[in-house]
Amino acid sequence: MPLAMARSGETLELVNVRGGLGLQHRLAEMGLGPGSRFVVETSGRPGPFVIRVKGSRLILGHGMVTKVFVRSIGKTNGDPQP
Repeated sequence: MPLAMARSGETLELVNVRGGLGLQHRLAEMGLGPGSRFVVETSGRPGPFVIRVKGSRLILGHGMVTKVFVRSIGKTNGDPQP
């Protein structure tokens, strides 16, 4: 499912990015690549998505989250396990 459909509090695993190499590289620089796990703090409806990955909070715009595909791992209260 696209990240844009995720809900706050959900733990997700990045499956793939359906975007150009620039987007893939930019996400990789932020620590997001296939297999990365993260928690959605704010689901961005409306506005940007706030996610927590590897102890950092990242803000992703709507254009990015529609191109990032994830699978749900469940709900969590803290950082996801690697």
